[in-house]
Amino acid sequence: MDKKRVMIIDDEEGFASMLKIRLERIGNYEVMALTDAKDAIKSAHDFQPDVILLDLIMPKVDGLDVRDMLINDPVCRKMPVIIVSGIDQSMDKGQAYKFGAVDYIVKPVDDARLLDAVEKAINPKSG
Repeated sequence: MDKKRVMIIDDEEGFASMLKIRLERIGNYEVMALTDAKDAIKSAHDFQPDVILLDLIMPKVDGLDVRDMLINDPVCRKMPVIIVSGIDQSMDKGQAYKFGAVDYIVKPVDDARLLDAVEKAINPKSG
């Protein structure tokens, strides 16, 4: 069975690395972690992820700007995006869903919740 591809975009290097290790260990995933959002589109073109885990608050380019870039790119627009953020406010969640996020997970991340969200994003008809 081919591994599904997950791309993580989070400026916190330790968190991105930890999430990558956890996903590779607990699921059948190939994971790419980016700590700089400026390379998101090129990396998504090259890696072709099945789902993108995206932080909201990042320096230079924030998560909603990245989501906007993904939506406006013909190759990336159909890639499901899950927001993974330390912000647990309904206004931010509402804005994320408005911008096309398929799910919103609040840090710290629970493994079962993460796996459920990733699987539902990759296979929306099974969830």
